[in-house]
Amino acid sequence: MINILKIALEGAFTNFKRIFFAADRVTDMELRRQISTLSVEVDDRVDEKACIGCAGCANVCPTGAIQMKELTKPVRLTDDWVKSEVPEINLEKCVVCYYCHDFCPIFSLYGQKGTIHPSCVGDQEVNIEDCLEQPFKISEDKLKVIAQYLSDKTVLKNKEDGE
Repeated sequence: MINILKIALEGAFTNFKRIFFAADRVTDMELRRQISTLSVEVDDRVDEKACIGCAGCANVCPTGAIQMKELTKPVRLTDDWVKSEVPEINLEKCVVCYYCHDFCPIFSLYGQKGTIHPSCVGDQEVNIEDCLEQPFKISEDKLKVIAQYLSDKTVLKNKEDGE
């Protein structure tokens, strides 16, 4: 009987702490306010400033969650490269496979933080002009695979069809 009374008192005390002192809350009050008012701010999934607009992420996405959106004004990155579009992720279709991140040339070729990430790109400072001017070291085999994924949207479809 004493054990049952002890458990009941501990439970009541725990609930008292939760109600009056916000103990054991997983979300803070600000996040709760944002959720209740439908104003949750989503982390950035694309670093548009560092993106080169190659559409590799859209080509490699197995669920078609990434679409390229036109920029209002094209951006000249080098003498022979103009960025005219950047990716946009539809989080309802994304399965967080990280293909977009792993095949991003800024990540895979230059070793910088990927310009696209299904969770959050975080704070980063990537000077895209410097990246594009520097040489990269990569095996010819890996370069062919990456180039194929970056340039040909049918690669995944053919792979799924068993071709």
